[in-house]
Amino acid sequence: MAKQVAATKEKLPKDLMTSAWILALGAIPPMLDSTMVNIAINKLQFDLNTSLNMIQWAITGYVLALAVAVPICGYLVNRFNGKKIFQWSLLAFGLFSFLSGISWDITSFIVFRAVQGFSAGFITLLMTTLLMKIAPADKLGQLMAIIGTPIIIGPIIGPIIGGAIVQYANWHWIFYVNVPIVLVSVILNIKFLQDFAPFNPKARLDWFGTLLLAAGSVGLIYGLMKGSDNARHFFNGQMITFVALGLASFVGYAIYNAVRHNDTVLPLRFFKSKHFTAANVGIFMAGIASNGPMLLLPLYFQNTRQFSVIQAALMLIPQGLGLLIARPILGRLIDRLGARPVVLVSVLISLVGTLPFVWIHLDSNLYYIELLLFVRGIGIGGLQMPMMTDIFIGLAKQDIPGASVGQRIIQNVGASFGSAVVSAIVTAIIISQNVSDKVRTHATHYAAHLMAQMQAHVAATHTAPNASAIAGLKQNVSTNASQYAEHVLRLAQLQGYQVAFLVSSVMLLVIAICALFMSSKLGHKTVMA
Repeated sequence: MAKQVAATKEKLPKDLMTSAWILALGAIPPMLDSTMVNIAINKLQFDLNTSLNMIQWAITGYVLALAVAVPICGYLVNRFNGKKIFQWSLLAFGLFSFLSGISWDITSFIVFRAVQGFSAGFITLLMTTLLMKIAPADKLGQLMAIIGTPIIIGPIIGPIIGGAIVQYANWHWIFYVNVPIVLVSVILNIKFLQDFAPFNPKARLDWFGTLLLAAGSVGLIYGLMKGSDNARHFFNGQMITFVALGLASFVGYAIYNAVRHNDTVLPLRFFKSKHFTAANVGIFMAGIASNGPMLLLPLYFQNTRQFSVIQAALMLIPQGLGLLIARPILGRLIDRLGARPVVLVSVLISLVGTLPFVWIHLDSNLYYIELLLFVRGIGIGGLQMPMMTDIFIGLAKQDIPGASVGQRIIQNVGASFGSAVVSAIVTAIIISQNVSDKVRTHATHYAAHLMAQMQAHVAATHTAPNASAIAGLKQNVSTNASQYAEHVLRLAQLQGYQVAFLVSSVMLLVIAICALFMSSKLGHKTVMA
């Protein structure tokens, strides 16, 4: 035990640390991109003349494409030099970042974002898989903390850069800014990153398994969105059809995996490991608990509190600072204590920073909100990394690519579910509030009230209303109706945000249950042992 603790205090070898930081640098553009896009949702919706649900497709499509890319990347890293694949993935991400920036309508934007997400899927999988190949067991937590740096950088500077770009330039530059970062990363990769020999040069790409997993993910997400389109009939025909197709695809994959005796893109035998199963379920739930609020918070500040884009971005800084504080100590805690205690404490802290948002108001104290976001950042920062580490407990070294594929697919689908769920909740609640009907009724009553006042004035003064008075009456009714409509809409949005944060809190409790089945120590039966 003493030797194990002492080992965790040793410094990381220089070459290992260099490789980890170079891999982490390559993942910064995708993380910056996703957080900058979130802050620009309103601007994108206006400039592309589309709805929130269509913009959501650009976000969800990005994540789903990222998930589809993972098994293909797993095949390529088995067959070819991982360093070369990483470099080409970065170049592809930079190219489609530029193309996303020149999008001329919502269709082109969704398509370019999807391909951009596909290349990002390669980057994120390679970052973990390549590092796992060279990482010693007693340094796994510290190395995972290093490659978690993009997760820190994104929430801290992404909204600020994105907000400044949207407010003082235009949204196109959100994507152009990725290009120089990608070029610098590629140069460093060429000069300093070591070559990575193939894991299994004879590996084959499981096209059918990949297709089934992709169909299942897309079916569930699209079905959920079709439900949110019609709040009065959430379980409508289209919603049920696509969800059923998604579930059928997953069932089909399970049968296919059994027929192939686990020789598939994601061998289901991995789920016999309680660590693998518990960690992956927790990672999926963390996608909902983390990504959902990440989408809502900028909208809360911009729509409900009526802040500018840059003001909304600045309000998100405390959450990023919380993440920043959590990360430096996270790696050593994982190496010394294991995933279970780290995740349980992180869930508790996350709940303290998330649950109060269920009771947030239109005029809630901003200092109180900032404190909650700071606490929430600390908690969320400690969730995914210990679970990602725990996945590999008890697995053989040759299973690293397959386990990484499974983890990334589940993580990415969970993230897209998080965005889709909260979008569906907010949209459904706004529709269910019948804003237009309420405004029409209010305007009718208000107009009748003003007309009664005018009639009383006419009766008292025995003078007929002139054209100017009638025009003033109409303008008064119109202005009042507009103000009332804005207030009702803000209340409906707020109610949607409150329910979404409640869902996020419930997901955190599910993660706590999963944590009970995770490891309490690392280093006993790891892939590197």
